[in-house]
Amino acid sequence: MADVKSRDPLKNRDWRLVPAALAVWLAALLGLLVSWWCAVVIGLLGGVAGILVLRRRWPRLGGDVRGRWLRRGMGWSLLVCGVLSVVPTSLRLRAWEQDPLRTHAARGESARLTVVLSDRPRPIFSAGFGGQQAGARLASVSGEVEHATVDGQPVPSTGAVVLLVPLKNWSDLLPGQEVRAGGQLAPGDSAVAVLRVRGPPEEVTPAPVWQRVAEAMRAGLRRAAGVLPPESAGLLPALVVGDTSVLPQRVVEEFRAAGMAHFLAVSGANLAIVGVATLLLLRTLRLGPRLCAAGAAVTLLGFVVLAGPEPSVLRAAVMGGVGLLALVIGRERAALPALATSVVLLVLHDPMMATNLGFVLSVLATGALVLLAARWSRSMADRGVPRLFAEAVAVPAAAHLATAPVVAGMSGQVSLVAVGANLLAAPVVAPATVLGLLAALVAAPLPWLAEFFVWLAGPALFWMIQVGRHAAAIPGAALDWPAGWWGGILLALVLAVGVVLLRHRRLRVLTIAVVVGLVVVLVPVRVLAPGWPPSGWSSVVCDVGQGDAIVLSTAEPGRVVLVDTGPDPGAVAGCLSRLGVSRIPLVILTHLHADHVGGLSAVLDEHTIGAVAVGSGRLPEWAWRQVRTEAGRSRVPLLRLTAGQRLDWPGLAIEVLGPRHTDSREKGEANGTEINNGSVVLRATTGSGRILLTGDVELAAQTDLLDTGTDLRADVLKVPHHGSRSIVPEFIAAVRPRIAMISVGAGNRYGHPNSTTLGRLITGGATVLRTDQDGDVAVTGDLSVVRRGNPRGPPR
Repeated sequence: MADVKSRDPLKNRDWRLVPAALAVWLAALLGLLVSWWCAVVIGLLGGVAGILVLRRRWPRLGGDVRGRWLRRGMGWSLLVCGVLSVVPTSLRLRAWEQDPLRTHAARGESARLTVVLSDRPRPIFSAGFGGQQAGARLASVSGEVEHATVDGQPVPSTGAVVLLVPLKNWSDLLPGQEVRAGGQLAPGDSAVAVLRVRGPPEEVTPAPVWQRVAEAMRAGLRRAAGVLPPESAGLLPALVVGDTSVLPQRVVEEFRAAGMAHFLAVSGANLAIVGVATLLLLRTLRLGPRLCAAGAAVTLLGFVVLAGPEPSVLRAAVMGGVGLLALVIGRERAALPALATSVVLLVLHDPMMATNLGFVLSVLATGALVLLAARWSRSMADRGVPRLFAEAVAVPAAAHLATAPVVAGMSGQVSLVAVGANLLAAPVVAPATVLGLLAALVAAPLPWLAEFFVWLAGPALFWMIQVGRHAAAIPGAALDWPAGWWGGILLALVLAVGVVLLRHRRLRVLTIAVVVGLVVVLVPVRVLAPGWPPSGWSSVVCDVGQGDAIVLSTAEPGRVVLVDTGPDPGAVAGCLSRLGVSRIPLVILTHLHADHVGGLSAVLDEHTIGAVAVGSGRLPEWAWRQVRTEAGRSRVPLLRLTAGQRLDWPGLAIEVLGPRHTDSREKGEANGTEINNGSVVLRATTGSGRILLTGDVELAAQTDLLDTGTDLRADVLKVPHHGSRSIVPEFIAAVRPRIAMISVGAGNRYGHPNSTTLGRLITGGATVLRTDQDGDVAVTGDLSVVRRGNPRGPPR
């Protein structure tokens, strides 16, 4: 028994600094969320606790050598950190809370600020809709105020602010540059204010030399990564330095659903990989501990500059520095004191770290690896599990368990496949990171060598993308969960109760039985019922959010015609995968708005396509260029559809009814209504009757169809323009649909579908189905409807 206890990793941990770290963190956290005086209270309580520990009043740590050693270290650290929380931390929080700029921000006033940038501008992705292309148009960047004026009057502020800026004019700026900008103030969270800027930066000073060098290395890495396919080329800079500027949004969403999003941000894992690789190299050269530690320290410092001052990077850097110091003095097993020291130093230096989610996730994950992973892997090894496999399972399981409440509060979902996905992806992360870093180092002097390193990393990157894609595609991969603070606290309580129950032998079997029972009941209900795809389906309206994607089946299994592709690649790809689609003889794009063409790249990449067909419209110009480029890259021909054409396949016939009159300009400008009225209108004859597909036609185009006397009767109507109010009542009367399908995104800001439109459809006798409520919707041969449900997560 003594041997077993001595092997327990928790028994031999150095806990002296942990209470002090928790006290400092709690003081800053409550000081930010409640008021600065909370930091004073927590600091005083910490100091009193330190005195009690030193006087042997609390806690009972034993009278042996180890107990006295723990008592002295814990007592002095609590006392010192309590004093520091009372004096400098509370004073800084008081200054932040009473910063004059906060009052002007609460009023939404205009201001001009001179700030020193603290980080690089971070792009903010927005989904495409209408004529607006998907992508990042705005960015956020933090800075320290040097000078502020409101209505021409100076404001004595020196706090931290966040600037929301146009990405185009600000993307090249670097930390350390001083800029001047004007805009409208808004309240911030941890910042004293947010400044919404519309114009370019003014009076920009040069960036520090080391920042220019780091940016040149990052740019070189992006250029070298161009030898890989687009998704792998975007993943490598994200994996190495957290640069997601060229990473397709589809990969971001899939990694998030698979619980792999931490690979897209620089964290302690990156520094650990770089530090370990450096130490191994230096030890191979037979250098002593001090030279190895010095070399690793220089490498870590350079990597921090290269990656940027992200909170998780700073935490890992401080922890790595403490660990290297421990290596020099001969105490290599100092992970827990190093983690506690990094928390103390960083939160005392910048109390805003206490609420930074990246910092929180980094600390929790590292703590789980230190305290849980080693214990779990040892326990599995004692039961006969191979040690390498035990460690591979324990590490992602511990990290996921510790961070799940925070992630759930942030995203409103809990990944159920995270452990397995990380287990599969983890073996290739280190080699890909090291190869990417080597490519960044040699990109400027030896670009050919950088491309060679990138080429070597290509298979690892492809593997990671495939793991994320397939994990995210698993039905029920992510479980919806309440978002926000209360959602995170709720999951933490659930996990805590589960751990307590599993620790008691009598309750363990009952707990496992309940969990298995829930899985057996809920998984079929959520994933399998009512059976998808339904047998004999003729058409499916895919749930792609605020956009359109309609699948029409032919008599040949797996062969379909696709009308529109939705706003993003991931959604339409998932719908086609669930339907078992293998070949698509024709993809029809009713018009070139982003919510109808955004998913074309995934359709072309993952399926055999015969051709892509469009109408006469060529606007917006960016969308037409994108469609031509993607079709050309896949060597798929482009066809033009005109009214009167008929297309036939076994079991499916399509007639082109419109547009009868439209502006076919190939260049110039057109507003959204003009582009919508140029939508291709189709009537498909399927095994379940006639379906009218209307794109986004509005009043003028609907009137044109009515005036020409076109036969519009159909059993199923794909309601125009997501059920907007721009629908002529006579148009609905002419169609007389039995089923009306509305493809619409949940919680959209456009008010779709319109209540008046819904009323007219219902009054006309149609059964109304909505993808925001029903998910994917299929029509079968006898005009019955099967709803898949809406498992797509939070509103779009």
